[in-house]
Amino acid sequence: MSAVREQIRRRSEAPPRTRTFVITPVLVVYLALAVLLVVGSVLVGVHGGVLLDHGGILNILTRGTVLGLVAIGQTLVIVTGSLDLSVAYLIGLCSLVAAETMAGSTAMIVPGVLAALVVAAVVGLVNGLVITVLKANAFIATLGVALVLRGYLEHNYTGPAGSVPRAFQHIGYDRIGPVPVAALLMLLLAAAAWWYLRRTRTGYHMYAVGGDVDVARLSGVRTGRTIVTAHVLCAVMAGLAGVFLAGRLGSGAPYVGTDAGYDLESIAAVVLGGTALAGGRGGVAGTIGGVLILSTLDTIFDDLGLDSFFKDVVRGVVLIVAVALYARRRTAGRSA
Repeated sequence: MSAVREQIRRRSEAPPRTRTFVITPVLVVYLALAVLLVVGSVLVGVHGGVLLDHGGILNILTRGTVLGLVAIGQTLVIVTGSLDLSVAYLIGLCSLVAAETMAGSTAMIVPGVLAALVVAAVVGLVNGLVITVLKANAFIATLGVALVLRGYLEHNYTGPAGSVPRAFQHIGYDRIGPVPVAALLMLLLAAAAWWYLRRTRTGYHMYAVGGDVDVARLSGVRTGRTIVTAHVLCAVMAGLAGVFLAGRLGSGAPYVGTDAGYDLESIAAVVLGGTALAGGRGGVAGTIGGVLILSTLDTIFDDLGLDSFFKDVVRGVVLIVAVALYARRRTAGRSA
């Protein structure tokens, strides 16, 4: 008993441990977003506008909804050390499947959504199987699937097709105050994806596969199943984006995903959010910050009336700087 008391006394007399403040990539991306909002507000204000008024907030969140949906799925595959370049064409395909199945009928809303998601899941399954069974590089495999989808769309469609009933279009336009309902749904899906990655066994396996696929395999992780699951989920998120865009447009559009460049934009958002392209590090929280940065930049550019060339240059510089800072921070952490 006296020994226990002595141990307690020593612990109470020991100097308190100092808590070190750790700057994480997630914190960095949201600090960068805050700085961007301040600087953007000043620049837009100089030109006689207001960035963060009702219309500006609505514009940022609306732009971020579709990109956010695609980037959430892209995060899952990049965490596993893979990626998906087929999402842009898949968005267009799923918008057409949903709109043509609905055919303007309210009774066909649920079958239309389900049909689009089933098509998306099948495409994701093909991506995953080509990578795991045929041992193809993820870049080449998903690019090949993208070309197949492109050929199908070019052969069968010359423009918009199908019709979305007015009742379903509300999901694309309804809002609570300045916040679109679709943006809230996107954030709920982001929270679900965060929980899935951080709190489930499959989520842990995704990080393990992205960290070192051979070590994960030797540890008993079914690496093939994990990669396939990630690609199916990524494709389903792209399918949801296509369904949402069909609701916004009132019909399906074959190139609605490629015109906006959602394949590369989603990868850029994930990288901006601090997820390593090599896999094993990162998450959805940072990705949402990256999405908001890109959508805020686009809104600022539109308010300032800048041309598309300058927009692409600035976004490219932002992406390069972010990757360089993350890489330098990791190098410094290893050497410390």
